[in-house]
Amino acid sequence: MRADVADEEGPYLGRVSSVVIDSPPVAPPGVLSRPYRALSVGMVALILLLAFEYLAVATAMPVVALALDGRPLYGLAFSGSMAASVIATVAGGRWSDVRGPVAPLWTGVAGFVAGLLIAGLAPTMHVLLIGRFVQGIGGGLFSVALYVVVAQVYPSAMHPRVFSLLAAAWVLPSIVGPAITGAVVEHIGWRWIFLGIAILVAPAAVMLWRGLAGRATAVPQEGGPGPVPSGAGFRARLGWGAVVAVGAALLQYGGGLGRSGIILIVLGLVVLAFALPRLLPPGTMRAARGFPTVVLLRGVAAGASFAADVFVPLMLIGERQLSPTQAGLFLTGSALSWSFASWIQGRKQYDRGLLLRGGTALLGLGIAGTALLVFDVVPLMAGLVAWMLAGFGIGLVYPTLSVLTLELSEPGEEGKNSSSLQIGESVFSVVIVAVTGAIFAGFETAWWVYLACFGLIVAPAALGALTAGRIHRSR
Repeated sequence: MRADVADEEGPYLGRVSSVVIDSPPVAPPGVLSRPYRALSVGMVALILLLAFEYLAVATAMPVVALALDGRPLYGLAFSGSMAASVIATVAGGRWSDVRGPVAPLWTGVAGFVAGLLIAGLAPTMHVLLIGRFVQGIGGGLFSVALYVVVAQVYPSAMHPRVFSLLAAAWVLPSIVGPAITGAVVEHIGWRWIFLGIAILVAPAAVMLWRGLAGRATAVPQEGGPGPVPSGAGFRARLGWGAVVAVGAALLQYGGGLGRSGIILIVLGLVVLAFALPRLLPPGTMRAARGFPTVVLLRGVAAGASFAADVFVPLMLIGERQLSPTQAGLFLTGSALSWSFASWIQGRKQYDRGLLLRGGTALLGLGIAGTALLVFDVVPLMAGLVAWMLAGFGIGLVYPTLSVLTLELSEPGEEGKNSSSLQIGESVFSVVIVAVTGAIFAGFETAWWVYLACFGLIVAPAALGALTAGRIHRSR
């Protein structure tokens, strides 16, 4: 505490002294402190189950398709859920801005559980696809609504720690998910992948309900800040969301066909080039200053990270002859460094531009270094260090962009902007994975094919490092 004494001329009493006391800033409460504990635990549990469902389904789907005689519909099990999620993200953003986040949150949770039950009890592959579609709707609704809950319930000083915790919830399933999924499928049955997660949603929902009990969530008032789009504007945005979902599905399906899917890939890219800018902030594709650059950075960073997650285990098993278990342990290193970096950025206030520039640069360098494992002379330990570097980079970037989304949103726009952030992440990821997947599937496996794919994956990370400084608005 510091006291400054200054003499001033009093109007009647002559010279008097005024004392100015500077008090040290009060540290924000912890994310798991008593007032926020139930809400934080409930949100983390829901995100963890959403992430685990994503990884578990990817692991179990070959067995599911074989059991239900649905191999021709294999790709739709993923693209259908993704398409539903894009549409629900658009709707959830608008709904949260107009009516507050509570209704879309609980509707999304109910839809997610309903989809899991339909998929877990499905007698045919077509019914399972319906369940996956309903899951996508539910997950898209509650994931956007949770961003608005964070904006309205937690003080802004706590946002970095909240998003650090939510980022860790995405990482943990990648560490233990494959092993748990394999054990459940082998010893209990694939249906319990869906039914088990549906059961676990119940206690998570109870904790979330307890955390929200007694807390008022804001509903924008007429004439207040943060203009709410008109009904016609929302319908147009929802329509463009459906078009984007179709384009992304074409890309995803075409990417798995190799050279024969080139027409679908080109068609999907044309559709996205026309429709996607209608759902993102103006100037996103040219990295306009402020929030458009935040959306672009989230897309390129997430796309590079997710695409690398696809190709690294392929390379480790196919080129370095690691077992699936050994490859899984290798991937765990990146998950741990991601979680550690998320914890670091949430500890105190850092320069956001520096975090993003450094994080995207580390992501690109780490992926490039890991790609060198295609050559037998490169030690596995060197590749592991590079892969952990990539995980550390995305761990710095991911929660920082979530915090910036709320900081750059006017009251009443948190839902719409969170929707744009997640749409950009999903679509950019689909584009990068589909294009690199088509290259990989269209040519014989060789060292240069891996390097070509990894080169295309590193390019978005490099773009992120070059544009990170544009998150600041022009003065």
